[in-house]
Amino acid sequence: MRIAVLNDIMASTKRGFMSNARESTRRLARRHPEELVKRLLQTLGGKFSTALGIDLASGDPGEIFKWFLASILFGARIGEKIAANTYREFARKGVVTPQSVLHTGWDGLVEILDSGGYVRYDFKTATQLLEIMGTLQERYAGDLNLLHQEAIDERDLESRLMEFRGIGPVTTNIFLRELRGVWEKADPLPSDLVILAARNLGLTLHAGQTIEERAQLLFDLRKALPEPLVFADFESALVRLGKEWCRKEKHTHCPMRQWCERHQADQGKEGKR
Repeated sequence: MRIAVLNDIMASTKRGFMSNARESTRRLARRHPEELVKRLLQTLGGKFSTALGIDLASGDPGEIFKWFLASILFGARIGEKIAANTYREFARKGVVTPQSVLHTGWDGLVEILDSGGYVRYDFKTATQLLEIMGTLQERYAGDLNLLHQEAIDERDLESRLMEFRGIGPVTTNIFLRELRGVWEKADPLPSDLVILAARNLGLTLHAGQTIEERAQLLFDLRKALPEPLVFADFESALVRLGKEWCRKEKHTHCPMRQWCERHQADQGKEGKR
């Protein structure tokens, strides 16, 4: 009987500690969101497009197409470094326009993809790229800005992008999240990785299980961003955090562990052993 009571007390204490740790982390995030966001960006960097030397700020159709091409590469189940290296191979070869992709042809595309390490999906991606470029030329004269102009709203923009062969919600989200503030209708809901990272950092209580929750979560994140920082940079940093640490549950080694409620909970478990 005494052992059962002690076990109940220990379990209750453990739950209380974990709850207090989570609440402490959330209070820290709420009180000092500027410090958290700045630390996140300093540690993990901003937009993926910037790291690739792509300048989206001007809305130049050439730069937007480059990011579209890179997003297609990032959208496959393949390592971030391989996707980035492969895009750089396309840039090095000067194959960064719809016309040049079509001119390069299937064999040439496979060669570029293999040079970047994209071997697992080389044949499939070469075929996909040729079909996408053909559709882009036919429907929008090769100009993605025209696609944006013709879209009725945010959701129609996403639907139009997903009409291209092989482009689904993941690639669409990758592409559009870095065009926030550039394209008026580029406003995708947060991805699962962003939600995971934001919750671990105590930036939101929403799980993102419904469209309404994801919209509220997006509002919470925008509210946390101090001026003059760019939201797309913040979101990209959360993607990296979610992908490299949160999803893999590497909380102990996470560069943001000071803010992480999962790390606090893990410490609590260690302390009880």
